[in-house]
Amino acid sequence: MSRSPTVIEVSDVSKRFVIHKEKSLKERVVNFGRSRRHREDFWALRSVDLAVPAGTTLGLIGPNGSGKSTLLKIIGGILTPTEGMVRRRGRLAALLELGAGFHPDLTGRENVYLNAAILGLAPRETDRYFDAIVDFSGIEPFIDTQVKFYSSGMYVRLAFAVAVHVDPDVLLVDEVLAVGDEPFQRKCMDRITSFQREGRTIVLVTHALDQMAEICDRAVVLEQGRVVLDGSPRDALRTLRADFEKARAGAASTELDAIGSVTEQSRVEAIDVLDRAGGHTDRVVPGDDVTIAVTVRAEPALEHWTLAIAIDNPLGQLVVATNTARMGRTMPAFEGVSVFRILLPDLRLAEGQYFVHAAITDGEGHRLHELGQGASFAVESDLPVAGIVAVQPVLLEHH
Repeated sequence: MSRSPTVIEVSDVSKRFVIHKEKSLKERVVNFGRSRRHREDFWALRSVDLAVPAGTTLGLIGPNGSGKSTLLKIIGGILTPTEGMVRRRGRLAALLELGAGFHPDLTGRENVYLNAAILGLAPRETDRYFDAIVDFSGIEPFIDTQVKFYSSGMYVRLAFAVAVHVDPDVLLVDEVLAVGDEPFQRKCMDRITSFQREGRTIVLVTHALDQMAEICDRAVVLEQGRVVLDGSPRDALRTLRADFEKARAGAASTELDAIGSVTEQSRVEAIDVLDRAGGHTDRVVPGDDVTIAVTVRAEPALEHWTLAIAIDNPLGQLVVATNTARMGRTMPAFEGVSVFRILLPDLRLAEGQYFVHAAITDGEGHRLHELGQGASFAVESDLPVAGIVAVQPVLLEHH
């Protein structure tokens, strides 16, 4: 079985930017040529090696500032590496930033031809694709309007429509797809799926981690300009989410230290995730019984109050939420510190990182205090599903 040819080869690539510390043009002129004291080198990428075979869908993920977009621009030839080199094969189309390749004073029609020319199409070829491009973009009523009057969503629609109709061998996509509305995002995903079936190569930068896991067959995690993992999307998600959790825990600890001794008030002091045996856990498998333990301090005494909990994912999507009023339970009046437990039996969440929040409200529904992301846990699963709900799919016999 022959191996697919390599269409993108990144060899020991580093990229340095120079940050000027002068705050004004006057300072820059006065200090011009004096010394390096007023300049600082920032390495956005350090010694990155990457080989992408034809037909691969590669996801580049990492925290903000990790170098994902810089690497994509270097692959696309927009930026030149400070060190190392990049080799590419085939026609390349790139969606790297909003409005890239568009001239604001030209109409949408004129920009289609300009953008297509930048991507390597002759005017005659663009003529052949033009109607399909406009139809895909869905902005036909505005195609003869100057693009400086376009919304961000219209920019993305037209740019993506051009990029996918120039018959690219390699498609580079930055986070710009998040700008379009939901129906257009679905249309884009359908087109990307068809590209995959045709054996084209796609390199995708995204913060939508579940989406990346769904469509990519390989993922690279970047942190501070370096590759920390190059492997399966599942392993990449675990690595990145573990790093996010370390950062979150550190920020929460710093916040608690800053608060110090607060003035007397009723509040949620802590949240803990417990397993079936009642011990602390930060690892759960689908179908586990999970207990959320909430420590509440009542100062002064709490009466006619309600306890609420919620679980969401890293994108802030609500997974489950409830409160004692919904459960038909009346909370006891008390003063001091007490721990209350809410059992979530047979919790069937798909693999991923989840965060737990808790709040207390008074008898009139006014929120007294909320502890956001007071705890977290990871669900680990080998089930062949993506999303939020964990189920075991079964293919029924065909009759």
